[in-house]
Amino acid sequence: MTNEEYKKEILRLKKEKNAVILGHYYQIDEIQELSDYVGDSLALAQEAQRTDADIIVFCGVHFMAETAKILNPSRKVLLPDVNASCSLAESCTGADLREFKKRYPDHIVVSYVNCSAEVKAESDLICTSGNAEKLINSLPADQKIIFAPDKNLGGYINRQTGRQMVLWNGVCTVHDALEAESILRLKQQNPEAPVVAHPECNAAVLAVADFVGSTKAMLNYIAASASRRFIVVTESGILYEMKRNNPDKEFIAVPGGEGCICAECSYMKMNTLEKLYKCLCDETPEITLDSEMIEKAARPIVRMLDMSRQLGIIK
Repeated sequence: MTNEEYKKEILRLKKEKNAVILGHYYQIDEIQELSDYVGDSLALAQEAQRTDADIIVFCGVHFMAETAKILNPSRKVLLPDVNASCSLAESCTGADLREFKKRYPDHIVVSYVNCSAEVKAESDLICTSGNAEKLINSLPADQKIIFAPDKNLGGYINRQTGRQMVLWNGVCTVHDALEAESILRLKQQNPEAPVVAHPECNAAVLAVADFVGSTKAMLNYIAASASRRFIVVTESGILYEMKRNNPDKEFIAVPGGEGCICAECSYMKMNTLEKLYKCLCDETPEITLDSEMIEKAARPIVRMLDMSRQLGIIK
């Protein structure tokens, strides 16, 4: 089938099966175009809670579909390619974290939402790149903390808050590969363009950025800015949403590592229109978690949401 035929069939099946399609910002353009909601992983999982869909098709990576299942345990959750993993989530298993915690018995565990259900179940609190700083600041100053699994985000929060959290040694290989030298060259060529960067990037990159924030925060910053050009330091899939929301502005992607022309996550790009179509046809691959895992993994997420409401981060 052609792409247009796949799109037509996907929309037909979605209606026929009362499904909702969630597309992460880093998905290919065609999937973002077809998605009912486009956003980051947690926001999408929450969006699914507000629908009456019987089936949730999560176009993202495995840990994101797990989060959707945790927050929507009675729904069928599908992932177009079950092998769509994440270098950051893979850097830390539940068993790894259990052993690590034994070395720091007086510490609580705050985990970035970009982790597996098993790691969430071993955590006391979950955070996102958008709320991490405020959540950490709200904890008692003498509270000892293990931050997992992203050492770059954890290091950034340590610098912002003055904390000394113990950091798990994990990274998003796409963000971590971006180099400050490349950004400075682009800045020299485009001095009027602010550099916007995601906190999953390494410290050298964040030091040369004009704005550091979550994907959503970057979108908001660009929308509110009077600047017409921006140097974008994150996964290149976000450019679709940036261009869609700001057709009169120009975006310059930073080259990825090892000579890549842009920063692209191969896992995110594993989902295709053909796989999305087959996923809806066969209602597989399905994400399944046992009830005990769902209950344990949900606790630190619910705590995060409750604290976020108390702090006025969300309503």
